[in-house]
Amino acid sequence: MTYTHGHAESVLRSHRSRTVANSAGYLRGELRAGLRVLDVGCGPGTITLDLARAVVPGEVVGVDAAPAVLAEAASLAAGATDAVDLRLSFQVADVEALPFEDGAFDVVHAHQVLQHLPDPVAALREMRRVTRPGGVVAVRDVDYATMTWAPQSDGLTEWLELYREVARADGGEPDAGRYLVGWALAAGFSAADLFTSAGAWAYAGAEAAWWAEVWAERAVASSFAEHAVAHGLADDVLLEEIADAWREWAGAPGAWFGMLHGELLARVPVAPLSS
Repeated sequence: MTYTHGHAESVLRSHRSRTVANSAGYLRGELRAGLRVLDVGCGPGTITLDLARAVVPGEVVGVDAAPAVLAEAASLAAGATDAVDLRLSFQVADVEALPFEDGAFDVVHAHQVLQHLPDPVAALREMRRVTRPGGVVAVRDVDYATMTWAPQSDGLTEWLELYREVARADGGEPDAGRYLVGWALAAGFSAADLFTSAGAWAYAGAEAAWWAEVWAERAVASSFAEHAVAHGLADDVLLEEIADAWREWAGAPGAWFGMLHGELLARVPVAPLSS
């Protein structure tokens, strides 16, 4: 995979804001004491840490392809005030070749991962493989085409068009949220075992200013910016204009930004008893 965002500080600042409450609420009903959970694409570990707290005395393993961000996640976990109570570890792994036995986990979770993969169906098959019968694969991905804002900004419209072009040039699908059900069916899940929902993020006031600054910085200094130039889709002048547009939009009265995420719980069926 080619990770369009990369791990610039502006990207991690956004990722560190994620929790089970704001990013995995659809999964909370499946979490209980004693479960073994795999968090795929865990990034800096804020969701992973929350998952570990939800399943004590169970175990959570966070995996990511980037060693540096895993080091940050491990540091976060070690510094938690309740670290002694948690069974939490991190390791480098590829979602399409997970280093775990079949049925090793009760829950396998991936937040904003499938949108970046060239073969999300293969990833879902692998996530299913390491989930025990009766367990669940839980995935959540944004749909960039649902992003909307006020007041209108031609610069943000240009940013959104550019982002979707760059993400697809990188081999991903920026509108992944709408495809989760179809991908799960292609991965071998039964329609009867799929439970779908949607969640939204919205920013206004100080949060809108924070979100705008995150993207203003990404527009000029992140893997997104590098890939946009490398694919011949933008130059430094355009990227600077997009950064300026984000900051101008955030300064407007009533600035508001929203987006929709597809959410899916895919249960692994229990094999019928032999007669």
